[in-house]
Parts: sequence; structure tokens; C-alpha cells
Amino acid sequence: MNKTVTKVIKVDEETKQKMIEYFKDKMRPKTPDYAIFQADEEDTVVTLYNSGKAVFQGISAQIDASMWEAISKGMDINDFSETNKKETKKEINIPINISSIGSDEVGTGDYFGPIVVTASYVNKENIEFLTSLGVRDSKKISDEAILKIVPKIIKKIPYKSIILSNQDYNKHYGKDMNMNKIKAILHNKALLDLIKENDFQYDYIVIDQFEPEKSFYKHLENSKEIIKDVTFITKAEDKCLSVAVSSLISRYIFIKQIDKLGEKYGIFLPKGATSYVDDIAIKLVQKYGMDILKDIAKLNFSNTDRIIKYK
Repeated sequence: MNKTVTKVIKVDEETKQKMIEYFKDKMRPKTPDYAIFQADEEDTVVTLYNSGKAVFQGISAQIDASMWEAISKGMDINDFSETNKKETKKEINIPINISSIGSDEVGTGDYFGPIVVTASYVNKENIEFLTSLGVRDSKKISDEAILKIVPKIIKKIPYKSIILSNQDYNKHYGKDMNMNKIKAILHNKALLDLIKENDFQYDYIVIDQFEPEKSFYKHLENSKEIIKDVTFITKAEDKCLSVAVSSLISRYIFIKQIDKLGEKYGIFLPKGATSYVDDIAIKLVQKYGMDILKDIAKLNFSNTDRIIKYK
């Protein structure tokens, strides 16, 4: 049986900055007191504190902590990932020239706006077309480019998107419904809806992994239908074209949705969960009252606590 362990290390300022950059897309919305962030690294929870203390908790805590200890001593992060970590964590590589169905989500790290999950189908014949557009992870393409690229993609690529509004998110989020469970349910639904509507021939179904496979299916134990034969890959948007396409479409829809919310209230709603986001939220609360946050924001984020204090 795999045993959960806790490992604590101390890192210097330079390593703290490297950790912040490395975990920026894996951070949890809520941050513990005195912490810079808390993030998920496959089956390890990582918490970095202002003091430089880094706490690793999980099955692979020892491995992940060792990585950052080595980096703090001067080892390059890429070299470490390719040698030490590759030996201990299974690396899944799928061929490039395949037909696949992939899903990815956007909005889980943004205080304002919905969560959007998209599943898309890319067959071998579409690879050249998508490559010519420069398709890759949406986090690596500007919003301006996404607004130009995605209309061309959706004319040719079958996809299914699900939008979870802020109202619905706030209604369902709670003790028995955390962010990862919400994501699992939405990924499962998007993939099933896409596959049901079409008779696709594909080699892989790929999900951009946000937690261990066993936990993913645990979230779905009460679902009527469950997607099977899924390949879970970390950073799948860089390794599977259908996941990259889903990332772009999700981002495109998210941009449209958050802009629509901003127009509704006559103010630009920034992305992310920074102090600038707090400033905009405070202005809106002062004008419309606290109830506006139910319509435009994810209330469980730590931003809400800060807004209550300074509104």
C-alpha cells in the first residue's frame, strides 16, 4: 500500500521564485495563512511559505522534495526532471501522428468568470491544418491570437464545451464538492457528450491530468455514465494535439464569457486572482453590494475574504 508522507525543506529566495514559476498553473485557489501558495503536483500537495519553508505531503513527497533540494543546490530544473524524476514517475508518451480525443479546462484559477471544459476530436487529417495555425497550449498564446485562431478551428474540428457559471459553481462548491471533483465531473460529461454525438475512430482519449487517476474516478462514483480507457498525462496540452485544441477553445469561450460579464456591469474584469482583481471586486461591491460576487466570482477563493475586509 502506498503511504502518504510529509517532507519539509528550507529554500532560498532564488529557489522560491523558481517554485512560484514552476507551480503557477498548479496552484490551488485558497492559500493557507503565511503561505505564498499551495499547489498539486500529481499525488503531492506542495505548500510554500513566506519564510522559505516548503512542505511536501503525499505518496511522492520525498521525491518531489528531493527535486527542489537539488535545485536549491544548483542543479538545473530541466536536468533533474529528465533524470531523477523520470526514473521514479511514469512518463507517458503518445505518438504525434494519431487520431485522438482530448479535454482541457480553463477558468479554475480565475476569480472572475466561469469554468469552461472542452473535449475535441482531432483526426490524422487535421494535424497539418492545426500545426499550420500554430496550435499549442492556450497559456502560451496571447488572448488576441486565440480570438483569431479559434474561429478557424471550430469550423473544422468537432468539439463539445461545457460552461459552469459562477452562480452554479457557488451553488455546488462545498464540503463534498471541491474543485477537482467539479473538474472531473465536467471532463467526464464533455467527453461523453462528444463521443455520443459522433462515431469517431480514435487511438487515444487523453485528459490533462490534474490529480491521480484513482482519485479522478473516485469523484465519478455516483455518475450514471463514466468515460473509460482514458490516458492521463501531465502537461498534456504540450503532448497531445486534441488537448491543445480543447485548451484553446476553452480559453476562447472563457474570454468571451468574462468580457460579457464585464460589459454587464460596465467594468473590465481582469483574469487571475491577484490584488488587482481584489481592487476591481471591491469597486463592484461598493456599487452593487456583496451579492454581485455570486454572479461574477468564485466565492471560495481567498480573494473573497480580502474583499470583505476592505470593501
